[in-house]
Amino acid sequence: MDKVEKFALHVPSLEELSGVLQNGLKENFADVQVSIVECPDLTNDPFNFPVKGICGKPRIADVGGVPYLVPLVQKDKVYDLNTVAKQIELPGAFILGAGAGSSRILGVNAEFIPVAQAESEQKPAVNASYTAQINPADGGCLLAKYSNKYNDCEFGLLANLYASQGQPGKVIEVKANGRTGQHNFVTCMRQIIEKCYGDKPVGIGGTFVIQKGKAKIHIMPPEFSACPLNTDEEVNNWLRFFEMKAPLICQPVLISRDPGFDLRVEHTHCFSHHGEGGHYHNDTTPDSVQYLGYFLPAELLFRIDRPKESHMVGRD
Repeated sequence: MDKVEKFALHVPSLEELSGVLQNGLKENFADVQVSIVECPDLTNDPFNFPVKGICGKPRIADVGGVPYLVPLVQKDKVYDLNTVAKQIELPGAFILGAGAGSSRILGVNAEFIPVAQAESEQKPAVNASYTAQINPADGGCLLAKYSNKYNDCEFGLLANLYASQGQPGKVIEVKANGRTGQHNFVTCMRQIIEKCYGDKPVGIGGTFVIQKGKAKIHIMPPEFSACPLNTDEEVNNWLRFFEMKAPLICQPVLISRDPGFDLRVEHTHCFSHHGEGGHYHNDTTPDSVQYLGYFLPAELLFRIDRPKESHMVGRD
């Protein structure tokens, strides 16, 4: 069994957190509006999630880690969203986030964009997740709905997940247009929260849409590296980078500060309805970009199968 560690996060009120984000994001975006709203019905476009909301016992999980991918892959590291839901003490959880596909199932290495309601005693899992892999025909992006081909909930190596009961409720809505700072939308939010709360770790998850503009996205190549990848430069030379166009539906998981669990402090994957998706780095059109997001602070952090030997390479 994977080792599971549990940590209670600092949970600011929505009022306090929205004020912190409003003030901080103004320094990074030309036009910012942060408010507390009822979560929109996420079964609707552009999300098409299997549940209506992101509320109810919110928590984040960091599963496995980059050390299982680089310097050399450990293909035996395989996980299951249904098992993770039980490990984080929320069977039937609705799970969003960013991870790696199971090469055992897919036959290749791929980005995993989890969007799934785990199984419960009452009903089977609903896996609306996506994979993004390199198209062998043209070297471009091949985005696929996982359930079109597979009926399991497996993933591999690593994932950063936001889980909840998938219920409606109050959430923080963030509208941010025209990026004036250097950092991406998620990094901006994380640094703002860290600056305010310091050594009290705050975890955030949810979903946001890049409504206008384009973004820098990577997809891992189909073959794992036979040569050890020992530096960020080597990892970046191995990854395939693309400029992808809006609208992109993104699943961020972030924590303001690592309280000593060897966490990836932020990780965001995205999908679209026009065949593009992968790992989000930043928008490439700062003047015209428009972000619209819905977020909640997590109550708990779960660290699952933390690597015994670690490093900080490849965590961008």
